[in-house]
Amino acid sequence: MPKLRPRKRAPSIVYVGVDPGISGGLAWLTELPATRIVEATPMPATERDICDWFAALSSKHTAIVAMIESVHAMPQNAVRAAFRFGWGYGGLRMALIAARIPFQEVRPQDWQKAMGIPPRKKRKKEFVESKTQFKNRLKSKAQQLFPSVDVTLKTADALLITEYCYRKHNGQL
Repeated sequence: MPKLRPRKRAPSIVYVGVDPGISGGLAWLTELPATRIVEATPMPATERDICDWFAALSSKHTAIVAMIESVHAMPQNAVRAAFRFGWGYGGLRMALIAARIPFQEVRPQDWQKAMGIPPRKKRKKEFVESKTQFKNRLKSKAQQLFPSVDVTLKTADALLITEYCYRKHNGQL
């Protein structure tokens, strides 16, 4: 009688969310048959730390997809700050490429709308909701979706982008 071998299960897909910037973060999630694993971290301090984070993730998992928030410098930013922000954004893209992690860019308006987060409140071209109030709304939504994770202002967007990535790749959007 032939020996029966257990069927190989397809590897679980890991979904990654990247919120660029010094006050941003990185997050990932995967689903196993009985549980969902979610981790988030504030943006690592150095380029080496960022590369190591992506390399560690890709060494443990074979099926990874990522979404990085498509951002740009704002006109009110100082030239030096805009340059540093662009440099960091390019570094994140290169870290993903070096780790061989396929990624897509997503505009903040798109993932926020898909996650049911109304835009920052305006009245006649003036904001009536402060940036801090808006960020706290994002944090609250992330905490609602990930109650077992210690969500911070630095990791909230990354977690929400990760959930957006998961839903987009699973046909839920």
